[in-house]
Amino acid sequence: MERPNAPSHKASPSVVRYGVVGGLGAIGSADVLLKTVRAAQYCKPPGGVDIAFEQRHFDDGPGIAAEAYDPLRRKFYVYNVLKDMQGKVENAMVPCFLSHTFLAEITPEISFNVVDIFDALLARIRRDYPEVRKIGVLTSSYVRASGIFEQRFGEPDATMAVTHVTQDGHLVGGDGLATAGGLEVIYPDATLQRDALMQAIYGPSGIKSGHHGGECLQLLLEACDDLVSQGAEIIVPGLSEIPVLMESLQPLVPVPLLDSNLIYAEYALGVDRERENRNFKLGVLGGVGPAATVDFMRKVVSLTRAERDQDHLKMVVEQNPQIPDRTANLIGKGEDPSIPMLATCQRLEADGANAIAIPCNTAHAFVARIQPYIGIPIINMLTAVVDHIAAMQTPVARVGLLATSGTVTSRVYHDIIEASGRETLVPDARCQTRVMEAIYGHHGVKAGHTTGECSEHLQAAISHLLARGAEVIILGCTELPLIELDAALRERVALLDPAEILAQRCVALAQAEA
Repeated sequence: MERPNAPSHKASPSVVRYGVVGGLGAIGSADVLLKTVRAAQYCKPPGGVDIAFEQRHFDDGPGIAAEAYDPLRRKFYVYNVLKDMQGKVENAMVPCFLSHTFLAEITPEISFNVVDIFDALLARIRRDYPEVRKIGVLTSSYVRASGIFEQRFGEPDATMAVTHVTQDGHLVGGDGLATAGGLEVIYPDATLQRDALMQAIYGPSGIKSGHHGGECLQLLLEACDDLVSQGAEIIVPGLSEIPVLMESLQPLVPVPLLDSNLIYAEYALGVDRERENRNFKLGVLGGVGPAATVDFMRKVVSLTRAERDQDHLKMVVEQNPQIPDRTANLIGKGEDPSIPMLATCQRLEADGANAIAIPCNTAHAFVARIQPYIGIPIINMLTAVVDHIAAMQTPVARVGLLATSGTVTSRVYHDIIEASGRETLVPDARCQTRVMEAIYGHHGVKAGHTTGECSEHLQAAISHLLARGAEVIILGCTELPLIELDAALRERVALLDPAEILAQRCVALAQAEA
C-alpha cells in the first residue's frame, strides 16, 4: 500500500497515455505496437507518451477466414479489454479491421477516445494520394462482405459489380468493384480471395502460422497483381498481418502498398481532439434522498424531447443512501459526508459520466470541497435556480426559501441569491421546525408520506413566507415538491422545484454537447 505522503505514481497530466488492444491477431498487434513505439520518437506529444499493451488469450479458430464468421466472442473481448483501460488511458488503438466492423457498438460505452483506423487511412490517402480514385483492398472475406470499406470511403454506387447485396447491406461474392464517394474500392477476384489471400494469412504456410516468406509472400503477390490488373492505383492492407511483410512485399508491387499499421500508429499519436460521436452521459449522485433521486430521473425523462428510446439521455446512477445526513453535519450533530460524496462522484466519473447532478439542495454545501478532486463538472442546482429566477418575466426582489435547517444554516442559497441582488426570506424558528417535521418527521416525506401532517406543515410555511412578502418560493429540499398541496395555494405564488430546474439544465447541457 502506498504511504499517505509518498509521491504519486500517476502519470503527469502532460503525458498522453495510449492503450493498444492486442490478442486479436498476435503478430499484427505486435507489429502495431512496435511501430507505435518507433513513431513516438518523432511525433510524440510535447509531454511524452505512455503506451500500454493489453493482450489476453483469444483464439477464434479457423472460422475467422469465412464470410459466415460470427464475431460475438471477439466483440465481448474488445469491449472488456477497453473497459479495463478506463481511467488509465486517454486514447486506445484496436489494430484489427474486423473489430472495426462492430466498434461503433462499443465506443459509446467507453469514456476515452478509441482511434479509428479508417479515419487514419482516409487522412493519409487524402494527404499523399489526392488524385487516386481506385483503391485495391486486401482484407478478410468477412470484412469484405461487411461492406465497411465501401461505407467508410463513401456510399456504394448502386451500379457496383458485386454478386448481390444482402438485406443487411453486406456485399457478398463477385469480383467486386464498388464506387465509393469518388473512390473505387477494388477487391481480388473471388477465387484469389479464397485460394490466395486467405491462405496467405490463415493457411498452414500463412503469416498467422509464423511464416514470413516463401508461399505466403507469393500468394500475396498474386492478390496484389490481380488488383493492379483491375486498375488499382494504391493498395491498402485491411489485415494487420500484411504490413509485417512490408519490406519484402513493397518492392515487388508496382503501385504504392500502404503500411496500414504504421499509418494507424502515426495518426493515433497525432490525435489531439475531444472524443467524437459519444453520447452524453449524466452521472447522478443518488440516495440523498432516495425518492428525490427517482423523481429527478423521471423529470429528466419527461423534459427530454424524444421520439424513441435512443433519444433519451444516458444516465449512470449510484443510489447511495448510506451517505451521512447532510443537515445533521451542517448543524453540528452528524458525520461529515464529504468523503462518501467524493467517492461516489469518482465512481460516476470512472463509469464515463460527462457531468454529475446531485438532486439534493443541502448536499450542495459540500460541492466546493469535492469539485477540485474530480475531472468533470458538478452541475450546480442552486445556481440554476437563481438563473431561473432571473429569467422570470416578472422581476423578483424577495425570494422565499423553504429548506432543511442545514441548508439554511450553511447559507448556500443566501449567498447566491443575495449576490444576484435579491433578498432571501426564511421562516422564523417556529415555522422552520414545521418545515423540518414535513421533511424528517414520523409522518414526513422522507418517511414516505406526501399527504396529511407533512402537507399541513408545508402549507403553513408557505403561507408564513407569503405574509412576509415572498414573491417566489424555492422548495429547497428535493423531497418538498413531492408533498401534495392545495391547488389554490399553488396559484397564489410560484413554487420553484429545484430538481425540475436541475433536470432542465442537464437536458440542455446534453443537447448542447450533442
